[in-house]
Amino acid sequence: MDKILPDLATAVAGIEDGMTVMIGGFGGSGAPIELIHALIDRFRATGHPKELTVVNNNAGNGHVGLAALIEQGMVAKLICSFPRSADPVVFTEMYLAGKIALELVPQGTLAERIRAGGAGIPAFYTPSSYGTDLAKGKEVEEFDGRPYVRERWLKADYALVKAHLGDRLGNLTYRMAARNFNPLMCMAARTAIVQVSRIVEPGGIDPEAVVTPGIFVQGVVEVANPAQEETLNRAKAVYPEVAQ
Repeated sequence: MDKILPDLATAVAGIEDGMTVMIGGFGGSGAPIELIHALIDRFRATGHPKELTVVNNNAGNGHVGLAALIEQGMVAKLICSFPRSADPVVFTEMYLAGKIALELVPQGTLAERIRAGGAGIPAFYTPSSYGTDLAKGKEVEEFDGRPYVRERWLKADYALVKAHLGDRLGNLTYRMAARNFNPLMCMAARTAIVQVSRIVEPGGIDPEAVVTPGIFVQGVVEVANPAQEETLNRAKAVYPEVAQ
């Protein structure tokens, strides 16, 4: 099955109001900036999608990427582990104004909840968060004399992911630390849309090097020179420019 998409607009066309969207990346590393900006373009043209629940490791920086998505008022709830990053001004202001909800999850627990969603495991136990506010209302059981908190899987309607190489069958490789949450999110989402720096023909990726098999990917779009969040922020970029 040929999974190549013609452009970024087509890639995000299926995301609808109220959906849960996982967005890959650890800060700017592995963040699919172009896919996020294409989603913003669609919102500005049509008013949709909105009221999204977004799953990401952090809350965005500056006024590009995830921060820009939040700034446009498209996100109703953010599930993340680290909302206080280098320049989280947009999220901070929106949260203090009561315009966005936050579900805070320990980082390892966040990764495991996503992995569990992809593996079909509805719940698991972890000692993380026991005795803190994050464990309130959650079931606790004792194993070998130690208390553990029950956590639920995380699944999504869509995942927006950045990879390095991809083929038309959806097989993917990642560049160094940009791997982070991206492979897990491909597995946990009903529809995984991936921007890659280069599309190669089947066989162009050594099977031993494939990180995400194509069975977990529904669409691939080529972005030959992807933007880096940190570079944009050093340049004080804003997306879209008229937002300020």
